[in-house]
Amino acid sequence: MAVPSWLERLRAASKTALVQDGKRKIHYLFEDGKEMAEEYDVKTGQLVSRKWREKNTLGGSGKWQVEVGEPTSPLLAPLESELIKESSSNPVFMRKDTLSSFQWRIRNLPYPKEFYSISVEKEQRCCVIRTTNKKYYKKFSIPDLDRYQLPLDAAALSFTHANNTLIITYQKPKEILAAENQLQKELKKIKAANNGDGDCKTQ
Repeated sequence: MAVPSWLERLRAASKTALVQDGKRKIHYLFEDGKEMAEEYDVKTGQLVSRKWREKNTLGGSGKWQVEVGEPTSPLLAPLESELIKESSSNPVFMRKDTLSSFQWRIRNLPYPKEFYSISVEKEQRCCVIRTTNKKYYKKFSIPDLDRYQLPLDAAALSFTHANNTLIITYQKPKEILAAENQLQKELKKIKAANNGDGDCKTQ
């Protein structure tokens, strides 16, 4: 069965935990050298952010790639990238999950709801956003479904539009809800440092 394979990778990874600013921060180091950092809201258990990092060709640490949460601030980027900066009115695509669904928000999209169509491309394992006025087009995948090797289901997809923001929701399959529930129980067993000064305890 496919579901345990990703869970087994998470269990096998070296993990450290830290509780800080109302968030429980978990750092995973996998056998292949990849790193994953997650932040959960301490009160609700809600995933706030998830980032990935791989070794670069020279063996050093690469840049963090954001999967869930706010995109990396340009202020944190190297100064040379400041010379070419995206307009603040450009659409901003980010993922912000809830406990029961994967959710994406695209800011700075002023067109009314009827302008958008969102479809599931099962062969390519992605979702596609189109607008009738051809002003916006976006393909995006759901890495969680890929990791658990689950099919995309068009019936799980819905969207709404408010305050110049397109909000796309994909209901989490029961297999993922069960796996996340199991993982949360295990993460709570990791002894966490309470601030940045103490050493993180490793499982």
